[in-house]
Amino acid sequence: MDRWVGRVALVTGASCGIGATICRKLVKAGMVVVGAARNVERIEALTKELEGNPGTLFGVKCDLTKDGDVENLFSVIKEKYKGVDICVNNAGMSYDKSLLEGSTKEWRDMLDLNVVSLCLCTKLAVKSMRDRGVDDGHIIHVSSICGHYVMPRGGIHFYTATKFAVTALTEGLRQELKDLNSKIRVSAISPGLVETEFAIRQRGEEEGRKAYATFPCLKAEDVAESVCHIISAPPHVQIHDLIIRPTCS
Repeated sequence: MDRWVGRVALVTGASCGIGATICRKLVKAGMVVVGAARNVERIEALTKELEGNPGTLFGVKCDLTKDGDVENLFSVIKEKYKGVDICVNNAGMSYDKSLLEGSTKEWRDMLDLNVVSLCLCTKLAVKSMRDRGVDDGHIIHVSSICGHYVMPRGGIHFYTATKFAVTALTEGLRQELKDLNSKIRVSAISPGLVETEFAIRQRGEEEGRKAYATFPCLKAEDVAESVCHIISAPPHVQIHDLIIRPTCS
């Protein structure tokens, strides 16, 4: 991790759960971290919590489903820090609706956040790296085990489709960077069930907590550790898609 000290990482969906935990981990490792989310007040509280650590955290209010907000986010980063060296596309969401119950608005909401905003952040991050001659940057998609398996539960089938898209996008970007002879790397992390606010937001308080109590869960720290593992790999090693799941799940 030493080569990342003082360098800039963008983490989306940084206000809670996995995103906030990744911010903590990278700040403690000495990185300058930009946390993007709609709820910037929570990021500001986390910034105060992390004062005195080797790195710093700076929050930017951003609705990732709005192109103008994302473009402004990268403009702020360019003005304040010159650009990004790592982009962690963590933001994501799901509705608890089957394919036969879901609405077009809900499908578009999931596509806009889980797929389109991920592509836009990736495009702008790679441009930032290449414009500055950064050839050892890293793009990390926080995906899901649902990007590899279709679970027999209707409420997550459209979400699953968005994560299959992330799997394809990860490989597509790898190929495009290879064609450019770029050493910028792209990786995905595909965790199983992680105990955060995700299921509570998706299913409601009671059902969400019931899911976490019923099934083996990972912790947000496990995903954050995986981010550090990926970016610590030697320059000639690309960890392409890291599937992590609870033991005995």
